[in-house]
Amino acid sequence: MMPAQTQTPSLDKRHALVTGASRGIGYAVAQQLLAQGARVTLMGRGEAALEHARASLAALGEVAVVSGDVAQQHDVQRAFAAARARFGPIDILVNNAGQAVSQRFDRLDEAAWQQMLAVNLTGTFHCMQAALPDMLGQRWGRIVNVASTAGLIGYAYVSAYCAAKHGVVGLTRALALEVAQKGVTVNAVCPGYTETDLVHEAVANIVRKTGMTPDQARDHLAQRNPQGRLVQPAEVAGAVVWLCQPGAGAINGQSIPVDGGEVMAG
Repeated sequence: MMPAQTQTPSLDKRHALVTGASRGIGYAVAQQLLAQGARVTLMGRGEAALEHARASLAALGEVAVVSGDVAQQHDVQRAFAAARARFGPIDILVNNAGQAVSQRFDRLDEAAWQQMLAVNLTGTFHCMQAALPDMLGQRWGRIVNVASTAGLIGYAYVSAYCAAKHGVVGLTRALALEVAQKGVTVNAVCPGYTETDLVHEAVANIVRKTGMTPDQARDHLAQRNPQGRLVQPAEVAGAVVWLCQPGAGAINGQSIPVDGGEVMAG
């Protein structure tokens, strides 16, 4: 009898760089990319949290860390150079780093507005520009931007965040057309309310402003999802990693909601 053949992981030795990777969705993405055989660089601002994430993922495969602020172009260039020195050209980029500020529009100051654009939109731009030459050089690449349902519809009291995430969706579509014949795909995944630190902060904000209990505030957010629950980071990661697969080469310029049906394309 012939011995059973082991199947090579679909992303074997591909170098994936994930921003905002020390926790939440970014950590779950890294975990699933490693399971597919990728070599993963975790990028973030907190070195201690990154090192903790690296240590907890090390048993799954090759993983390294680089620190830097995606809103600062020189930080991104330095971090990406360090990542290449360890694992070679970047094949896969997952732009997950992000922040949200909740404020009534007429009380939103310019500093908060600029911060939302810098981290959520300009940071995505910096990382895409830094990674793209590698992908074009080898005529293969995957860019997945973790946007939000806030990039597809409006939400009250997070106008700057909505504007930035709408910008990420537009940027995704524009670049996807530019590289469509060059072996590179660019897509976005748009989670609804997901069990992450951003949602924990939103719950705390609701409690502070409304007097709801934490459980009531969580239920309030979960009600937006037709399934009546918060999305889990692993579910978002599953969509991201699917878009990175060789078999997803015809998926390009899309913004895919992961939200239990809250947003449906018309």
